[in-house]
Amino acid sequence: MCANVVTRDNCAVIQLHGRFDFNAHRDVRGAVDRALSIPGAESVTVEMKRVDYLDSSALGMLLLVRDKARGANRNVALSRVNGSVRQVLDIANFGRLFAIS
Repeated sequence: MCANVVTRDNCAVIQLHGRFDFNAHRDVRGAVDRALSIPGAESVTVEMKRVDYLDSSALGMLLLVRDKARGANRNVALSRVNGSVRQVLDIANFGRLFAIS
């Protein structure tokens, strides 16, 4: 898994690429810490366009991202979610917890 952080219009964007599973824990945690430390970033978006696999541990990590962002008074959205990754999020009812596009 590769996790990059960029800034777009007062938003910290975490760009994920590859398999989002337990092995991605360290990369995702580091990206979240970097995103939340960006001065002036009012929200966090997790961009999942290039994620080709997502498992239950990834769902847990997304909940941790949400909790950490809330602790920093920031909203979290999931963007560019496609295919089977979108199906997993829909089955898990993550649309009730995140804005998903």
